[in-house]
Amino acid sequence: MEREPMRIREGYLVKKGSMFNTWKPMWVVLLEDGIEFYKRKADNSPKGMIPLKGSSIHSPCQDFGKRMFVFKLTVAKQQDHFFQAAYLEERDAWVRDIKKAIHRIDGGQRFARKSTRKSIRLPETINLSALYLSMKDPEKGIKELKLEKDKRVFNHCFTGTCVIDWLVSSSSIRNRKEGLLLASSLLSEGYLQPAGDTSKAAAEGLSDTPFLDLSDAYYYFPDSGFFCEGYSSDDDVVLKEEFRGTIVKQGCLLKQGHRRKNWKVRKFVLRDDPAYLHYYDPAGGEEPLGAIHLRGCVVTAVEDMPDTKKYDVDNILFEIITANEIHYYLQAASSTERTEWIKAIQSVARTGK
Repeated sequence: MEREPMRIREGYLVKKGSMFNTWKPMWVVLLEDGIEFYKRKADNSPKGMIPLKGSSIHSPCQDFGKRMFVFKLTVAKQQDHFFQAAYLEERDAWVRDIKKAIHRIDGGQRFARKSTRKSIRLPETINLSALYLSMKDPEKGIKELKLEKDKRVFNHCFTGTCVIDWLVSSSSIRNRKEGLLLASSLLSEGYLQPAGDTSKAAAEGLSDTPFLDLSDAYYYFPDSGFFCEGYSSDDDVVLKEEFRGTIVKQGCLLKQGHRRKNWKVRKFVLRDDPAYLHYYDPAGGEEPLGAIHLRGCVVTAVEDMPDTKKYDVDNILFEIITANEIHYYLQAASSTERTEWIKAIQSVARTGK
C-alpha cells in the first residue's frame, strides 16, 4: 500500500490569484511532494495543488511593494505562485520547510523533522466522547479549580498534569507518554480547551506536543463556565471580564470605515472566547460599536492602500480578512505594536471559538 504524503506544515496564508491581482485567504497544506490549498480549512478537496519537484522558492519577494512578508514559489513549468504570511517569523518558517522539502525531493529522500516522535498506539477500546463524560463526573472526574498565573485568575479549569494524573489513575492509558497522545486527541477534538499563554502556544504547534503535562499549563472543559479575571495594576482589585474568555490584548487603533473610508480611533478588545475583536468608543461606553469575527480569519501586514489619502495613515497598517472574506483595515501606533496585534489575532483565530 502506498504511503500517504506527510503533512509538514499547514495554516492560513493569503494567496495571489493566478490570473488577476486578487489576494484571498487560503488554507495551505505543505506536503512532502507538493502544496495543496483549500478555500476553507474544513473543505475536503483542494482548490489546487502545486508540485514541488523542480521548484524554487524566493524570499523575500518584493514584487508587490504594498504587501509584506510575501514569498514566491516558481514551479518547473516557470509558473509563479505568491503567498503572503502574517509576520516575518511565520514567513521564514514556511520558506524553511518548503526549501527543505524541495531539497529532499531533489535528493530522493523523505522529509523528516529532528523532533519527529515515534507514534504511540492507543488501545482501540478508547472512546473519546465516553472518556470526556467520565472526566466531567462530579465525584470521580477531574476537579475544576481556581488557578492563578501572571496576575490573572482562571476559574473552572485544571492543569495539564492533573489531566495526565487522572488518565493514569483511571487506567485509561498505560503511561504518561501515552497519556500525552490521548490528551492531545481530546484537545484537537474540542473536548479540552487551552487557557493561558503556555497551553495556547503548545496547541498552536510551538511545542513538541499539542498538550502539555505541566502544572503551569491550564485547560478547561468547553461547557464548564470558564472565565478569566485580571488584576488591576493600580489597586490590585480583581475585575471580572465582560465575556467569559481571557482578554488577550486591548488598546486603541485607527479603523477604516466601510462606507465613507474615513479613519477613526477605536478602542479594541481581543478575547479568545468568543473569538471576536470588539471595538468601542474610546471616550467611554460599555456597549461595543461592533465586532470582527476572527475564527478562520487571515491577518497580514500591508504597507499602503490605493484609496487611502497619504495624510490619513502612516504605513503601519494591517488587514483582517474574515472567513466570509470581509476586509478590515486597521492602523497601529508602531511597527512593533502592529506585529503584536497580528500575532495575538492570529492566535485567537486558530484556537478561539
